[in-house]
Amino acid sequence: MKKSKEAAHIHPYVKQRRFKFSAGGISYLPPRLAAFYGFPTGFDGSGRKVAVIELGGGYVQSELDGYFQGLELKVKPVVFHSIAGAKNDPSDEGASLEVMLDLCVIGGMAPGVEMHCYMAPNSDAGFLEAIQQAVADRATVICICWGMREDAWKPATMQKFNAAFQQAGDAGITVVVAAGDNGSGDGEAGDHVDFPASSPYVLACGGTSLLSTAPIQEVVWNDGTVGGATGGGTSAFFPLPSWQAPANVPGGKARGVPDVAGDADPDTGWLITAGGSTMVVGGTSAVAPMWAALVAVLSQALGRNLGFLNPQLYALTGWDRDIITGNNGTFVARPGYDCCTGLGVPNGAKLLAALSTEGQPVAPPPPPPATGVIRTIVVTGAESITVDGQLI
Repeated sequence: MKKSKEAAHIHPYVKQRRFKFSAGGISYLPPRLAAFYGFPTGFDGSGRKVAVIELGGGYVQSELDGYFQGLELKVKPVVFHSIAGAKNDPSDEGASLEVMLDLCVIGGMAPGVEMHCYMAPNSDAGFLEAIQQAVADRATVICICWGMREDAWKPATMQKFNAAFQQAGDAGITVVVAAGDNGSGDGEAGDHVDFPASSPYVLACGGTSLLSTAPIQEVVWNDGTVGGATGGGTSAFFPLPSWQAPANVPGGKARGVPDVAGDADPDTGWLITAGGSTMVVGGTSAVAPMWAALVAVLSQALGRNLGFLNPQLYALTGWDRDIITGNNGTFVARPGYDCCTGLGVPNGAKLLAALSTEGQPVAPPPPPPATGVIRTIVVTGAESITVDGQLI
């Protein structure tokens, strides 16, 4: 069936590295970044359900199994949900890269979770139905890495999606959304933010370049018009939410995007598997599943769902590391909130402590698992990787 003109523009936010690996190249495995971003130790998301919303492509379970086995992680098989007859179709390479990135990041950072893939037709109706079904199925977290700039949506359609996100929050479900990979213009002249990242009921995820972990050198991701940059700016549709009012959002009248951030630069990217190859990818499509994994881990540790998290994140202090260098075009990083990386990047352990309250203690961590070892990786070619002396 031919896609409608509008629906065809709903696209994923994932970027493949544009050059072959080299001795000086930078890449990270999901467990390494879980440690770097301070994911609480002793928790793996067990008992939590993460729903990933996809609008095309597919995954190969045996390939995921091999990837996780290489990390010495025991991850449950993905549960597939077909929306309106949509199929798991790994032959669609472009869309499948998005699907595999979501699953590799979530499973690699929270290996105890149940991952549920909701595959829908690439249409407004299919997209919305997938979200509504994930809400009905009581996911812990819903992860979305598809969207388009606000002015490409019909206002009535945006309101329907926004209502679904509000219902998710009311049901105790956290919705995380990628903020886009085309800077402050979202690929067009002028300033535009992306929807559904601009919904006031989702956690919008922007991107950084993680140049070094020791010493820490992390800046706003901006590789220019060719390489991509984190999305961000102020909404032309949604007014400033009350929980964001103290954040000094530019202009002070509209919803600011993003809320939080993480490594998104494909030049400092995530090492995953897709299409039978090992590759480094980036984009804010890596940041949304990272935050989905973190929310699942925090939910397990707290013994409760986090639900609509934004008001708490903006009210709490000490859990984030501010990114104050760089820009995404129009908007420049600064101390405090900015429209490049939002509040900043997480320290998961500090966030857990901040979310813990009297009467709701943190659950004791289980015994250390026998799996989940971070492996030593040596990249020797575009598709040749050595892990602990073994070629994979």
